[in-house]
Amino acid sequence: QGLKPMDHNGLADPYVKLHLLPGASKANKLRTKTLRNTLNPTWNETLTYYGITDEDMIRKTLRISVCDEDKFRHNEFIGETRIPLKKLKPNQTKNFNICLEKQLPIDKTEDKSLEERGRILISLKYSSQKQGLLVGIIRCAHLAAMDANGYSDPYVKIYLKPDEDKKSKHKTAVKKKTLNPEFNEEFFYEIKHGDLAKKTLEVTVWDYDIGKSNDFIGGVVLGINAKGERLKHWFDCLKNKDKKIERWHTLTNELPGAVLSD
Repeated sequence: QGLKPMDHNGLADPYVKLHLLPGASKANKLRTKTLRNTLNPTWNETLTYYGITDEDMIRKTLRISVCDEDKFRHNEFIGETRIPLKKLKPNQTKNFNICLEKQLPIDKTEDKSLEERGRILISLKYSSQKQGLLVGIIRCAHLAAMDANGYSDPYVKIYLKPDEDKKSKHKTAVKKKTLNPEFNEEFFYEIKHGDLAKKTLEVTVWDYDIGKSNDFIGGVVLGINAKGERLKHWFDCLKNKDKKIERWHTLTNELPGAVLSD
């Protein structure tokens, strides 16, 4: 309501964009459509972030910016506001009525080495009947864009390490032009339950490129030497045989000892 006029006609062409901070802003930007010639827009749109973890709810802030779309020059900033996710309660809708402020600086001091590159939903299950580990690569959400068109052509690769004879590599199909691919593929590793504790599962997401080397988007390592949600997921799988356990993980641009070429 009552947006600042941005155009010669005394009106604006507003749209809203969302970012989750801290995080790689391109990877997690969502936006509404643009409404033309209004200072009191009504969108009635629902924008969804998939794969939000408990950790995110404590740590992250939703940045909401209102901008004016311009055909001939840069889109102009109208105002923004920020809502820490910890103000929200599970399964409750909360309405806010907030004044827009001028642009706030984004904290650049964040550790860039662990830049977020999106999310991945993985399921793990140790099957006592098949005597092995079933790894489900279900989907990814808001991946970092690698291609000039603002998308990627993602696929996922997994290894169970240590892997002396390089036999543990599995790959999903490539999904074209998407930052939110659904794979729903399952892979099997024949391994004794007792040996699983010594292994780590390395999951990497790649952007497929014809004629040149594929780009690394991000990865995550699950295992007994991991921390936080990555350790907990592995531990829950070891502890609960024959139970499929699904969890979202944050992809980062850093993988210990991973070969960053494909």
